[in-house]
Amino acid sequence: MFEHLTLFLNWFGLIIFAITGALVASRKQMDLIGFVLLATVTGIGGGTLRDLVLDVGPVFWVKEPAYIAVCAAVAVIMFFLAHIPQSRLTFVLWLDAVGLALFAVTGAEYALSTGAGNLIAITMGVITATFGGIFRDLLGGEEPIIRRPEVYVTAAVFGSVLFVLGTTLGLPATWAMVIGFVGAFTLRAIALHLKLALPQYKSRPGR
Repeated sequence: MFEHLTLFLNWFGLIIFAITGALVASRKQMDLIGFVLLATVTGIGGGTLRDLVLDVGPVFWVKEPAYIAVCAAVAVIMFFLAHIPQSRLTFVLWLDAVGLALFAVTGAEYALSTGAGNLIAITMGVITATFGGIFRDLLGGEEPIIRRPEVYVTAAVFGSVLFVLGTTLGLPATWAMVIGFVGAFTLRAIALHLKLALPQYKSRPGR
């Protein structure tokens, strides 16, 4: 049961992130190849970096090329449908919040399943959740979201910590994932709605 839930969340998160990549490509008026590139990089970018850091052998999409095929299919569909959302930037941000929350918990869960410790699992959750969006913004010519003064990585950290804490306290893994997802998404949603940001470093004159 739990394995099926994890697999579903991974695929759902992949599709959500692929859509955000395609929507950025539409905002930049790219051709179909550009759509496929951004959708694929966004969908698999974080998980690829996670697998490389964990050194678990071939990365997940090499073992199962269907991940690439699904990202490409999403890109083709969005090439014809991306004009429908009236505010594509707003749509990207909210879809990205869902993908962020999903990958924060599935990335952490995957790391734990490989025998990684709690701190590494949290780190892998953050990497899985954020780097696809970072790659998307860099390739799409957007200001990388990590450089904007808003709560983003913090939401991924929060969700990963909640998941790992839940499993450490003996909660069923399914419930821990639900709590982690809700926590990450809620924090990100509040930040988007209220335009919250962490305090920024202010330059000061040297002594």
